[in-house]
Amino acid sequence: MRNIADRTPLTMFKVSEMHTMSALAELKRHLRPGQVYRRKDLARWSSAVDRHVRELVDEGRLEKVAAGVYMTPRKTRFGPAPAKPEKLIASFLGDDRFLMVSPSAFNSLGVGTTQLHNEPVVYNHKRHGRFKLDGRVYDFRMRASVPKRLSKEVLLVDLLHNLDRLPEDKSAVLPRALAMAGEMDRGRLARAVKEFGSVRAERLLAPVLQTA
Repeated sequence: MRNIADRTPLTMFKVSEMHTMSALAELKRHLRPGQVYRRKDLARWSSAVDRHVRELVDEGRLEKVAAGVYMTPRKTRFGPAPAKPEKLIASFLGDDRFLMVSPSAFNSLGVGTTQLHNEPVVYNHKRHGRFKLDGRVYDFRMRASVPKRLSKEVLLVDLLHNLDRLPEDKSAVLPRALAMAGEMDRGRLARAVKEFGSVRAERLLAPVLQTA
């Protein structure tokens, strides 16, 4: 029986190459179309993750969408589809506790906003700043408290918190927003203020929330 010392350099190279190919195949087996992965996620299935990631990017099996974040393209009849923003953001943050507000969300309240810009705001616990993910810029804002879902009450509180950021005249938007607040359920509105932790919104809504 031959031991490892009896193997020629060529034989050992072939064994090493076969092992690498096998490890790469194992990594491929775990990839799912449309999913987003952090480097550390991929490292669970690879002992040479950086080399394997480069090879998979070259093959088109992975696409780099941010620093240390990769997506497995999802093919449709119209071509490769982008990753769902929620999956992209969750992988980028390494945390699913966030709230994304689309640029046009305030417009749905009907209080006079007509936003046309295209940067979603992501309230979260870990990142602050503007980051480009898969070709789109997201405005990440860190907050100690983040609501679990975007209700109309949460959206109104967010609007009041961001009055100075609005392109519209806040002196025209504010009275309409407070009038709408007066028509909302007091309990849900108070809960939204607490979840968002906005001192400004709490101050502006105090007369409404104190109304019996």
